[in-house]
Amino acid sequence: MKIFDPHIHMTSRTTDDYSAMAQNGILVIVEPSFWLGQPRTNVGSFIDYFNSLLGWERFRASQFGIRHFCTIGLNPKEANNPRLAEEVLSLLPRYLQKDGVVAVGEIGYDDQTDAEERIFARQLELAMEMDLPVLVHTPHRDKKRGTIRSLDLIRSVGFPEERALIDHNTEETLPLILDTGCWAGHTIYPHTKMDEVRMVKLVKEYGSERILINSAADWGISDPLKVPKTTDLMLESGITLQTIRTIVWDNPAHFFSQSQRLDLAGIDARPSIDQTEFYGGSTVLRGGQTPVVER
Repeated sequence: MKIFDPHIHMTSRTTDDYSAMAQNGILVIVEPSFWLGQPRTNVGSFIDYFNSLLGWERFRASQFGIRHFCTIGLNPKEANNPRLAEEVLSLLPRYLQKDGVVAVGEIGYDDQTDAEERIFARQLELAMEMDLPVLVHTPHRDKKRGTIRSLDLIRSVGFPEERALIDHNTEETLPLILDTGCWAGHTIYPHTKMDEVRMVKLVKEYGSERILINSAADWGISDPLKVPKTTDLMLESGITLQTIRTIVWDNPAHFFSQSQRLDLAGIDARPSIDQTEFYGGSTVLRGGQTPVVER
């Protein structure tokens, strides 16, 4: 089955992960910008990071036959640094015009501070100006309140609900999202957020409408194969192929196609691979390895 992982932080993963993902049916990914794990100290680090999402990571994915798209935004954790936040906001319009950028994100709440809300609102307004959807991070702590606040803010600024993907949902928050026009993302993690068994139960209860799953797969304990593993368990649990296909392909493809930068007609075939290519003088291969070339 062809798979679209709509939220995976490949900057923190290895080329072996790309290879395993391709072998398990993953054809398309979206890599949201997120925080480094420690505070960035200057705007230049954001510039380099955004450039890598649009350049090196896109190239690296292509070397394994995976189409790479990204979202660009100021994550909520770093919204609490006022000076740096303003500098990053001034950069965003330039990057949001780039090919391969399919949404503004991740944006939202972390500690649910006033600073986070202010930057969240401004990025929602920027997304409307740029005619892009948004990817919204819901907080790890006090998630239900953060989800309600996110939905309230989306409504208060007049952002179209059908262009908002609210991510990292749980059993407690999914009904809140489905009562709106927003889309509901679920991050399948080894030990937290959501796991495969719980996700199967949610699909059996709520179906597939506006529901997505992802692996996130960041620099913490995570697994870039969680979407295919959840797909396998859904199939074993008697969920229909059409329902599974809707969740792991049709829904993410439809949501991000609202950016007008994701061609639905062209993404369902694996692109050609040419590991003889270089990007900025770099290759994914090391000495003695035989390049793979598949047209």
